[in-house]
Amino acid sequence: MTSTTSKFPLGQTCITPAAQETLNPMDIVRSLARHAGGDWGECGKEDWAENELSLKEGFRLFSVYRDSRGTRFWIITESDRSVTTILLPEDY
Repeated sequence: MTSTTSKFPLGQTCITPAAQETLNPMDIVRSLARHAGGDWGECGKEDWAENELSLKEGFRLFSVYRDSRGTRFWIITESDRSVTTILLPEDY
């Protein structure tokens, strides 16, 4: 696994029950490292730009990834950086 420098604190990390049952744990770990390093995954250009602004201004951060089986999932870090949640889109 590639070491990534974190650009912000993740706070408490939470995962929804559906995401925990569905996703490969190693894919979760890799994606959390990408998220913390400022790689927002598969989010669109507008969301990517919003995350870059949010990183500077202290707003909520949103990333989109796929696990090794192609299951799409999200990682959201709250604006105060107290909590990061891993969830499936249908959990939102």
